[in-house]
Amino acid sequence: MKCIILAAGYAIRLYPLSKDRPKPLLKIGDRVILEYILDKVQGVSAIERVYIISNQKFYKHFKEWLRDYKSRKDIRIINDKSSSNEDRLGAIADLFYVLDKEDLEDDILVMAGDNLFEFDLSDFLVFQKRVNADCITGHELDDIKQLKRTGVAEVDGNMRVISFEEKPDKPRSRLAVPPVYIYEKETLPLIRQYLEEGNNPDAPGNLIPWLIEKREVYLYQFRGYRYDIGTVESYKRVQEIFKDSLN
Repeated sequence: MKCIILAAGYAIRLYPLSKDRPKPLLKIGDRVILEYILDKVQGVSAIERVYIISNQKFYKHFKEWLRDYKSRKDIRIINDKSSSNEDRLGAIADLFYVLDKEDLEDDILVMAGDNLFEFDLSDFLVFQKRVNADCITGHELDDIKQLKRTGVAEVDGNMRVISFEEKPDKPRSRLAVPPVYIYEKETLPLIRQYLEEGNNPDAPGNLIPWLIEKREVYLYQFRGYRYDIGTVESYKRVQEIFKDSLN
């Protein structure tokens, strides 16, 4: 299995904090956001290599960070060659860029470089092997405002996804879905098809409603915290939360 971390966005909602530094390399406590995510990946023996996709503007930042980061996994930084928010490829196009450039033909774990979560990725992999299908993750949220800012899934009694909507005006369930997915190797050609059909290449969740029409997708429901760092306010809130937990 390979892991792909999507980190090529420009995080304009976090300006001025992210104007000259990529969001995944902003600090929470004495470490950067990306390192908390990689802590989760390091513990998964099935993952052989990690690809972090960046843009041209911040590519050198990630390369410099990697020189000092000690990892048990092989980590490679990929440059998608975009240079501004106006010419960004979008998360799904970035995902395909890595698949195509690196000629990947393995199952993949896909994550965003700005979401922190508590659950163990190994448990997610065990669930995926049990259902033997593409999988997404989800957790229950009662806050309607938060649900409107994330992906929301509906599932049947077997946890198969029957509907999905990115940032819905009227959420159909309380199952919030962060960008943590497993796609089987048989699904990878469909990502090319999705893009060739002219579908939205941006937010990674946009692929899910299209995919569930073609393949079974299951939801692994987790417990514990999950923080989406998208604004200055959310970043400051997570800093405070982690400061309290680390003291």
